[in-house]
Amino acid sequence: MCHGRCTGDRWFYLALTFDCLGANRVAISLRQMATNYQSPSTSVRTRTVLNKVPEITLYFWIVKILATTVGETAADFLNTTLGLGLTGTTYAIGAVLVVVLVFQFRVRRYVPAIYWLAVVLISIVGTLITDNLTDNFGVSLTTTTIVFAIALTVTFGIWYASEKTLSIHTIYTYRREAFYWLAILFTFALGTAAGDLLAEQLNLGYLPSALIFAGLIGIVALTHFTLKLGAVLAFWIAYILTRPLGASLGDLLSQSHDDGGLGLGTVATSGIFLITILAVVVYLTKTRKDVTEAA
Repeated sequence: MCHGRCTGDRWFYLALTFDCLGANRVAISLRQMATNYQSPSTSVRTRTVLNKVPEITLYFWIVKILATTVGETAADFLNTTLGLGLTGTTYAIGAVLVVVLVFQFRVRRYVPAIYWLAVVLISIVGTLITDNLTDNFGVSLTTTTIVFAIALTVTFGIWYASEKTLSIHTIYTYRREAFYWLAILFTFALGTAAGDLLAEQLNLGYLPSALIFAGLIGIVALTHFTLKLGAVLAFWIAYILTRPLGASLGDLLSQSHDDGGLGLGTVATSGIFLITILAVVVYLTKTRKDVTEAA
C-alpha cells in the first residue's frame, strides 16, 4: 500500500547520494587547485633558487677585485706584449666574451666557472673600450668618464623603469640578466676611465689612487652598516669603485719602477691573479658557499 511512497523515498536518497558524491569531487578539485596554485610571491621565492648571479659574500668581492686587476693587466699584455694592438685585442676578446655570454644566458642557474669567466672577459672588454676611445680616437679621459657615467645612469634608469628593482638577487629572467651584464660592462668602462683620470691625468700615482678608491669603498660600507644606506645602492657604488681599485692595483704591480709601479710585468701579474681566481672559483664550485638559496 506504501509502494509509491517507498519508491519515492528510494529515489530521494539516491539523488542525495549523487549530490554528496558530486560535492566531494568538487571539494577534491578545489584542494588540488589550491595545492598546485602558487601566489606571485611564492613563485618568486621558488625562482630565486635559479638566480643567475652569486650571493654577495667576501668571496664575491675578492674575485671581483682580482678580475678587475686581470682586466687591466691582460689588456696591456695582449695589446703590448703580444703585439695584437688595441683593435686586434678588442676583436679577439670581444668574440670570446660573446661565446661565454651565450653559455651564461643558456644555463638556468649560477655556475661559478661560467659566471666569473664572463666577468674576467667583460672587465678586459671594458678596459679596451676606454683605451680605444682615448688612444685611437683621442677622446679625453674626462669626457669618457662623463659619457660612461651617463650611460650607466641611463641603463639603471631603464632597468628600474622596466623591472621596478635593481637588486641582483632577482636575476632570473633574460631581460634582467641583459640589464645586469650591460650595467657590468659600463661599470668596468667607467671605472677604467675614472681610475686612469685620477692616476695619470692628475698625477697621483698608482698607490695613492688605490688607497683613495679603497677608502671610498670603506666609506660606502661604513655608511651602509651604520647609517643604513640601501643595500642595492651601496652594492652598485662599491661595484663601480672596485674597478678603478683593481686597475690601480694592476698598474701598481705590473708597471715599471720608472712609471711608479713594482715592475712585476703584465705576464706575472696576470698569471698570479688568474691562478688565484681559479683557486677561489674551484673552492666555490665545490662548497657552493655563494649560491643564492630560496628566500
